[in-house]
Amino acid sequence: MKEAPLSWVRGVVTILVTGPQTEMFINALAGAGIVIWDVKPVQGGLRLKLLLNDFYALRPLLKKTGCRLHITGRKGLPFVTARLLKRKFFAAGLLLFGIGLVLLSSMVWSVDVEGNKRLAAEDVLDAARQEGVFPFQWIWRMDSPDKLSRELTARLPGVSWIGIQRTGTAVKIQIVEAVQPEKRALYSQRHLVSRTDAVVTDIYAEQGRPVVGRNSRVKKGDILISGILGDEENTQKVVAKGEVKGLVWHEYNINVPLKTKVNAYTGERKDHAYLVLGKWAIQLWGYGKSPFKKSSMLIENNPLSWHSIELPIGWMTEKELEFNELTATLTSKAARDKGLETAKNDILARYGSDCVIKSQKILHEKKENGKVYMKVLFEVEERIAEELPIVYNQGE
Repeated sequence: MKEAPLSWVRGVVTILVTGPQTEMFINALAGAGIVIWDVKPVQGGLRLKLLLNDFYALRPLLKKTGCRLHITGRKGLPFVTARLLKRKFFAAGLLLFGIGLVLLSSMVWSVDVEGNKRLAAEDVLDAARQEGVFPFQWIWRMDSPDKLSRELTARLPGVSWIGIQRTGTAVKIQIVEAVQPEKRALYSQRHLVSRTDAVVTDIYAEQGRPVVGRNSRVKKGDILISGILGDEENTQKVVAKGEVKGLVWHEYNINVPLKTKVNAYTGERKDHAYLVLGKWAIQLWGYGKSPFKKSSMLIENNPLSWHSIELPIGWMTEKELEFNELTATLTSKAARDKGLETAKNDILARYGSDCVIKSQKILHEKKENGKVYMKVLFEVEERIAEELPIVYNQGE
């Protein structure tokens, strides 16, 4: 016979029937309407399966036929439930785990923003939070995606369309920014003047009247490109534009120590492992005092994730690395080269990476108190123009 429907849910009992009239017992089962299956002859009897509810109706049939039975197997939901009820703490834990799993899958775990270029992602996330979209929010408390899209579009300026897409516990906010005309800088009428004393090496006037030429020596504040065109009777004030380069001299006082301390790692380390639960970290191993005289700490965080969602549980390892403090000694030449290189990098950082160091001259050098002292003059070609607004006199 075929297996009864939903047999696992209803419970299945496997029995071994023995006795002189096992065939009569099978016929009695059929007459009583009891469904059996997997009937197999074994030594001394028959093995078969039937539903748990039908098992309790076998006693009168056994008396009638003079057979005996022995239970050899039980499976199905009723037996699993009975075993769990015997283990109350395990059953309670399993129930709590199921409830926790349902609750965790009913919360928003991550909110991502895509498509934004001019608009800061923090501003989008802040507006979404005000509309009830943020991590650890209940999904059922969120409004429909269409309503959220309309509300966020109204809150965020410069946005033409916003799409809200929820996949499981992750929410994705897609931004389409409105096309805006390019904003041009507003310039006031001005001169271009020298910001320092220099010798002009190159001048290009895009707009305005050049006042100096190449190889001209200028002082700080001298006009390089004038924003006034015309003569005394007919004048026009414009925004002076252009580029002026000149030779400028910079004097540096440099001192470099001949001995410096460096950290050399030995390769020895001690690990401290932690289980991270939200904001708390529980140390699992790596207890005890540090075995190293000098060490530094390197921290590695490994949070668990599900798909693209980062869970508030993970693993943290603190790697304590041993090092020895060594003293490195420089020669006078190496200290001099190091000082000059540091000064050159400072010039490039201060006056632009396009400036060119034409020459350098060490004016004074001495070695004293474990350091090399130098006074160096650098000749640098750099941009020397800066803006000076044109001031109107009364009556103009």
